[in-house]
Amino acid sequence: MQAAQLLKYDKNFKLVVKDIPIPTPTENEVLVKVKAAAVNPLERLIGIGYLKLMEKYSLPLTTGNELSGVVESVGKSVKEFKAGDEVYSRLPLEKIGAFAEYVVIDYHAVAKKPTGLDFVHSAAVPLTGLTAYQGLTEELAAQPGESVMIPGGSGSFGQMAIPIAKEMGLRVMVSGNARSKQSAIDMGAEQYFDYRQQNYWEHLEPVDYVIDTVGKKELDHELQVLKPGGRLLSLIMPPNRQFAKDHNMPFWKTVLFGIAGSGIDRKAKQVGTDYRFIFVRGDGEQLKKITKIVEENNIQPAVDPTEFKLADINQAIDYVSNGHPKGKVVIRF
Repeated sequence: MQAAQLLKYDKNFKLVVKDIPIPTPTENEVLVKVKAAAVNPLERLIGIGYLKLMEKYSLPLTTGNELSGVVESVGKSVKEFKAGDEVYSRLPLEKIGAFAEYVVIDYHAVAKKPTGLDFVHSAAVPLTGLTAYQGLTEELAAQPGESVMIPGGSGSFGQMAIPIAKEMGLRVMVSGNARSKQSAIDMGAEQYFDYRQQNYWEHLEPVDYVIDTVGKKELDHELQVLKPGGRLLSLIMPPNRQFAKDHNMPFWKTVLFGIAGSGIDRKAKQVGTDYRFIFVRGDGEQLKKITKIVEENNIQPAVDPTEFKLADINQAIDYVSNGHPKGKVVIRF
């Protein structure tokens, strides 16, 4: 089978498409024939070696983190899936490999894909859906009636986070571009700030939580709108000491992450708030809940119309990093 592999970590890395054997599922795995695999900023972070402290992979590494496809066969202990099932997954952190014609996945990280979505659009759901779900339920422990602000929430993350937050009984506020205003409101956002017209921090009542999708340049404004005792969760700012402790990392990693996140922790503490970082994991049971939300809300994830095949993988990664995709970039098999 064909697979796109990382041969060495490098700031100018290129994946190499190679012929490798089709893997055989162990007793707790399913073998999936990949139909579509989404390309994320995460692919570049892995390729340049930025994530080696979190997950050190053996090379060569077949990369790719989320996919949709059809089950070809299952291990002897797998009862939940059978050959022919249409599924999707955010692959387990320790065993990625979506950029391949076939992949084996622990069945605990797999769920049947939404019935209303084709394979391409299904592949755009798992990573953002699980990030939103785990962020709201685990990192923030948000409760009904509380409020959350998502700066830059008009993109693919907000598309999943808004309906999930509404399902949990939260009040949702968002900032983003003008063209996404109506769709965000239709999904349940109570307030929408067009970033070219309004500074949300000048108009927004204090909120319980902020989910950052923008980065450090927005940090001061995000902290400004949090209630005392509130919590800031970032998808892209550096991890901190708390992240290392929550994931039972060794002492030396805890020290390193403590240094990396110390500036943000200090600023958050000054205003009486708390900072968290999330690195999403695969979880099939949570994906089932996300499937239900996608189906009930008729969510159609935004997918960039540019068609990429596996041979185009490096162009696709570059497009995610340096282009201006109009939704998720997807490799079609």
